Amino acid sequence: MNTHPSAQDPDQQPHYVGFWLRVVATIIDSLLVSFLVYPLLYTFGALDPVAAGSGGLLALLLNFVLPAVAVILFWIYKSATPGKMVVGAAIVDAKTLGRPSTGQLIGRYLAYYLSTVVLMLGFLWIAFDRRKQGWHDKLAGTVVVRVSG
Repeated sequence: MNTHPSAQDPDQQPHYVGFWLRVVATIIDSLLVSFLVYPLLYTFGALDPVAAGSGGLLALLLNFVLPAVAVILFWIYKSATPGKMVVGAAIVDAKTLGRPSTGQLIGRYLAYYLSTVVLMLGFLWIAFDRRKQGWHDKLAGTVVVRVSG
């Protein structure tokens, strides 16, 4: 499967990836992160930050910083996380359908928090939006499209 989003025919209307496929991709990504992070948390005694004392900072790094860096790097180099690759999806710039800038991708990740904070409405928005954009996509100027392969 071709994972480069700009391989899509520019004369053809993009096929936006909807809510349920993105849920599947998120489940896959969450499982992968869990398989990587939980053994590290267990190994370093940081599963319970209160009991681990200084493990609080380590738990923060392993639970939030490591996944954020991994996701953003996947987005930069592959235009998708492993879950999005499995479902044949890629993140592209909403205007050009080309690769988003690094700034757009970092902004998209930070906007996940906004999509989450109001009862997850920013993610539910994908189900009803014409271009299947969540709030994080709208704020970053991105869309998620099917990758022809």
